[in-house]
Amino acid sequence: MKKILVTGGTGMLGIHLKQILPDAIYVGSKDCDLTDLKQVRNLVSTYKPDIIVHLAARVGGIQDNISKPAEYFDDNILMNTNMVKVSHENNVNRFIGILSTCAYPNSVETYPMYEQDLFLGPPAPTNFSYGYAKRCLATQIHAYNKQFGLNYNYLIACNLYSEYDNFNNKNKMHFITAVLDKIKNSKDNKIKLLGNGKPLRQFIYAGDLADVIKQVIDKNITTNFNVAPDDNLSIDEMAKIALQVTNKDYEIEYSNPELKGQFRKDVSNDLMKQLLPNFKFTKFKNGIKKVYDTIS
Repeated sequence: MKKILVTGGTGMLGIHLKQILPDAIYVGSKDCDLTDLKQVRNLVSTYKPDIIVHLAARVGGIQDNISKPAEYFDDNILMNTNMVKVSHENNVNRFIGILSTCAYPNSVETYPMYEQDLFLGPPAPTNFSYGYAKRCLATQIHAYNKQFGLNYNYLIACNLYSEYDNFNNKNKMHFITAVLDKIKNSKDNKIKLLGNGKPLRQFIYAGDLADVIKQVIDKNITTNFNVAPDDNLSIDEMAKIALQVTNKDYEIEYSNPELKGQFRKDVSNDLMKQLLPNFKFTKFKNGIKKVYDTIS
């Protein structure tokens, strides 16, 4: 049996992956500081995995990204660099990194964006450092594959939501789960959102991405590809669907329109459909209903 090591194992996506891949080794930030090369070397040499799934990342909302760009860049660059470097040093056969569609250009001439469009322009200003750090992970994987003849790869995932999101930290919560939390805890029959509600986004249930990762391992897929559904909804549409699903007739109030983020960043899932033709995403309404029902 292949020995699998998963970083970010105590995070939202890691929890989902553990449910369907229970025999892997899951490590979190309390187990190892991935920004410390010495600790990473000790981690990998201790477990001697055949496969590393690198989920760990510093993530946060728009405001946190804007206020701490150096920290987002430094932490993610160090974690990614150390993990790829040490994986190669220890002859790890497979490395699967998780990127974000935030790594794609802020704008392109035609949408959706394809895998080959990743380097066409700079990421959005609102999360520039995080997006570039993720893009650097792709660059590093390509470089190591070319120089050392490896088969490392990455998945470029769209926005996630989950019942295992960080509900205790508003700066780290993903958008959909933040909306559901606002609905659950509204005191005045209103939900207050940043921006103007117009930007378009693709969202998937985090459990679906975990399933994709497992299939990539099981089928030994080494291709880099986008993970995203067909749906590309506006922020306002998603908020209204959330209200409909939760049977709430609340008013949506927008503020700080300068924090709206890039207008669209939808990506093609054509390649994913070729590689995983039978994969079915959780329907958006079903997924957010599942998350809402678990919020305390």
